[in-house]
Amino acid sequence: MKAIVIPTPNKIEIREVPMPEVKPGEALLKVKYVGVCGADVASYTGNQPFTTYPRIPGHEFSAEIIEIPENEKGLKAGDIVTCNPYFNCGTCYSCERGFVNCCTDNQTMGVQRDGAFCEYISIPVDRIYSGQGLSAQELALIEPFSISQHAVSRATIKKSDNVLILGAGPIGLFALLAAKQLCNKIAVVDILDNRLALATEYGADAVVNSKMQSLEAFTKEFTDGQGFDVCIEACGAPETFLGCIDNAAFAGNIILIGNGKRETTFNHSILLKKELNVYGSRNALKDDFINNIALVAEKKADVMKMVSGIYEMEQAADAFEALAHNNGTLAKLLIKISD
Repeated sequence: MKAIVIPTPNKIEIREVPMPEVKPGEALLKVKYVGVCGADVASYTGNQPFTTYPRIPGHEFSAEIIEIPENEKGLKAGDIVTCNPYFNCGTCYSCERGFVNCCTDNQTMGVQRDGAFCEYISIPVDRIYSGQGLSAQELALIEPFSISQHAVSRATIKKSDNVLILGAGPIGLFALLAAKQLCNKIAVVDILDNRLALATEYGADAVVNSKMQSLEAFTKEFTDGQGFDVCIEACGAPETFLGCIDNAAFAGNIILIGNGKRETTFNHSILLKKELNVYGSRNALKDDFINNIALVAEKKADVMKMVSGIYEMEQAADAFEALAHNNGTLAKLLIKISD
C-alpha cells in the first residue's frame, strides 16, 4: 500500500509499505481523509521532540471498515468511522485511575507510532466510533474538535460565565464551538484579522485584535470590570498565558490547551492573590468523540467551515509546506487518501 512518510525532517515521500497486520480484536480500515495537525507539521519541520524517523504521520482521520470481528457496537464492513488515536498502556497510575488520556506512556498515532497517512490501518475495535451518518470529511475533523471539547470540559462553565479564548487557530476555534454549547458570552483574541473573522462566523460575541486594541481595556468593558470567569489559552505562547492570568476574574479558571515551546516567567503570587484555578488538558476521551459526533450530526456545530483546502495524497508535500509557512490564512487542511 501507499503511505505518506517523513523520512527525515523537511522531507515528504510517498512510499510503498507493507499492509498492516490485523491482530485479534482489531479491524482493517481503509483510510478516507486525514487532517494535517500542528503536531504533524512539527514532525515535518523537526520541532516535535517525541517523533522518531522515519515516521508515517497523521491522527485526525476518517476511514471505511473493510473487515471487523463481530462486536457489541454493531460496527460492520462498509461503515464510515473515526477513531481514538491515543494508545495508553492500561497499567500506569493514570490508567488505573481512569485518566487514560494522560497515560504516562501515551503513544499517539503519527508521533510515537505510525499514523493514518496511508491507505490501510488496523485499529482495535474499542477505539472505533460510528460516524452516525457524517461525511468522511466531517469525521476527519472530530479528533481536533475533541481535543478542544476535552479542554473546555476541564472547568465547569456556567451559562452566565464570560469566556475568553486566546488564539483563533483551529484548536481555539474548536474551543469556541465547544464553549458555545455552554454559554453565550465568549470573546476571542488573536493578532490576525482573518482568523478573527472566522471566529465571528463561528459565533464569537466579540473579537479582539490585540495588536490593535488593548486587551485589558476590552476586558474591563466586556466584563464590567470583573474579568473573565474562564480564560482558554490556545496558542502555547508565554504572552497568551500571562494574558489569561491578567484578564481572569478573581477565583477564575484558566484552561491550557496550547503546547508551549518557550518558558514563561511570572510571579506566582498573582495566582494566590486571585485564587486562580489553572487546568492543563491533554488529548481527549471516548465521550468527547461520541458527543462531538452527535453535535455535528444534530447540526449544532459546523466543522467544515474550518477546512481551508483539500489535497490529493500525491500533493502531501505541498500541504505540509503550506502549513509550515502558514501566515494565518489557513485553518485545517485535509488530505484525501481514498474515494
